[in-house]
Amino acid sequence: VWRWRNLLVSFAHSVLAGLWALFSLWHSPELLSDIQDGYSVSGHLLVCFSSGYFIHDTLDIIFHHQSRSSWEYLVHHAMAISAFVSLIVTGRFLVAAVLLLLVEVSNIFLTVRMLLKMSNVPSPALYEANKYINLVMYFAFRLAPQAYLTWYFLRYVELQGQGAFLTANLLLLDAMILMYFSRLLRSDFFPSLRKGSVGRDVDGEKFLID
Repeated sequence: VWRWRNLLVSFAHSVLAGLWALFSLWHSPELLSDIQDGYSVSGHLLVCFSSGYFIHDTLDIIFHHQSRSSWEYLVHHAMAISAFVSLIVTGRFLVAAVLLLLVEVSNIFLTVRMLLKMSNVPSPALYEANKYINLVMYFAFRLAPQAYLTWYFLRYVELQGQGAFLTANLLLLDAMILMYFSRLLRSDFFPSLRKGSVGRDVDGEKFLID
């Protein structure tokens, strides 16, 4: 029951935050020309909203004694919360956060994938269709924004204070995203390459199928 409830809350956040991030950038495209100091009320509220979700999900995992099986999520949430709080307080790099939250569009399809696996409903056609959509969305809304921001921070952001902290967070997130992408490819496209990972989902063990 906890897995389903937690996953549905995660799905709701992905839909709201993903569409919100798209709307913010569509409504104020000029923000993309000033990643360090660009500001919009919508973007600021989006970062606050997602920070609240990450705090809620962290407490939900801890209080339901899922910390050991969901430690990767806790690490990710700790990184996101610390980075987002620094942006909320200083008002800088909010555009970078909005770009990063485009990942939630990709998470919509990752979550649908997990729901299909957990429901055990025989729907191979739906799973196959979602599998390829998921791959496209992973490139468009997870890998591409992450790669662009990593390049931008390494080239233009001074590696001192908040800039250094956020750059370190980005590089750690790069490693996690590439690890998840490798798992996704092995699980959905190259199952013969999976070794000792039966029952393990692409996003760690938060939704492990026993």
